[in-house]
Amino acid sequence: MIDYFREAWLVFRSHKVRSFLTTLGIFIGVTTIIIIFTIIKSINTYIVGEFSQLGSTTIYVDKFPWVITENFFEYRNRPPITLREYQVLKRKLVGIRWISPIVNYQRKVTYRDEVLEQVMIVGSNEVYPEVGNISADVGRWFTAQEVRSARAVCVLGVQVVEELFGKEDPLGKRIKINGYPYKVIGLLEKKGKFFGFDMDKQVMIPYTSMRGYAYRWRGISIGIKIPPEMDLDAVKEEVRGIMRSARKIPPGEKDNFSINQQDMLTDFYKQITGTAYIVIFIIGGISLIVGGIGIMNIMLVSVTERTREIGIRKAVGATRSHILLQFLTESVTISSIGGILGVIAGVLLANIPLSMMKLSASVSVTTVLIGYGFSAFVGIVSGLYPAQKAARQNPVEALRYE
Repeated sequence: MIDYFREAWLVFRSHKVRSFLTTLGIFIGVTTIIIIFTIIKSINTYIVGEFSQLGSTTIYVDKFPWVITENFFEYRNRPPITLREYQVLKRKLVGIRWISPIVNYQRKVTYRDEVLEQVMIVGSNEVYPEVGNISADVGRWFTAQEVRSARAVCVLGVQVVEELFGKEDPLGKRIKINGYPYKVIGLLEKKGKFFGFDMDKQVMIPYTSMRGYAYRWRGISIGIKIPPEMDLDAVKEEVRGIMRSARKIPPGEKDNFSINQQDMLTDFYKQITGTAYIVIFIIGGISLIVGGIGIMNIMLVSVTERTREIGIRKAVGATRSHILLQFLTESVTISSIGGILGVIAGVLLANIPLSMMKLSASVSVTTVLIGYGFSAFVGIVSGLYPAQKAARQNPVEALRYE
């Protein structure tokens, strides 16, 4: 086999331009596959990391579903989720320790002469750190007593602290949210961005302290974290039953609320990427087929050009299998060179769009093996007929060939 590969390499070097043009189709096909596979895998890693912030065992009762594939206006006309429904769920859900109302508003936040516009104000309760997968990195979270008594306390995001306080210690200071004073009792851990939303530019407060200016005018969301020992689907059905009863929805009518969870987004995203993978195989497959046709054509020319050589080899003892294996090795070598160069180019070129999206490249061994495996397979298939044609040559007639 070493001799076969050495001979294949010599043939490749002796016809550089022809060999390069032959491998070009394989190179383009493999490069395409590697680039798109790498980009999609890197995006997948990012998306899964983003979705994990929602919590895999947390469900959310909302007015709208997170994935809308039907008529939007049907969902728009639904009644909003209310605090009364939160109280009903909290009272009737047995064994659930973590249930929180979630109220979101964008408001102006000030400290002395510093002003920060469009800050997300999140009203919640004392168990929201478990529900929302968030915690106070410095200081503390507000207590159940502070929620019940509507105390004006708050926990600040990192960006809010940096822009309002600079290097000053914010704990114990008072900020104003839409003109209302709040005492800073804690600082959130750094969270980064979630699908473009800056998780560090938010202020957490007891939902009860928003009564003066916000939550009466709009609906809320209800977050429910389900303990590991409880069945997720069973709890969802229990929540659905309680909500239908609280809203007096007759049997047979559709729900006028949504129960959302992380899996909905993950499944929807997988459907989209599944289509993308099909497109990858189509584009890459076309390039590889074109490359395979080129290899077959060149190998047939090579067989014709080396007819006398084949006759000499057979005359000195080479068998059909020897000739077959020699030409197959040459075909696989040509396609493998294109495959290897395609893998290298694919990995390097994939870094360009990923760096623009500020994502790290995630090239797996599987992706490399798929790209190279396709090229080797094309080499075998494309070289099989020319190799068989060479192996069937009559040595006497081959020696006479000029």
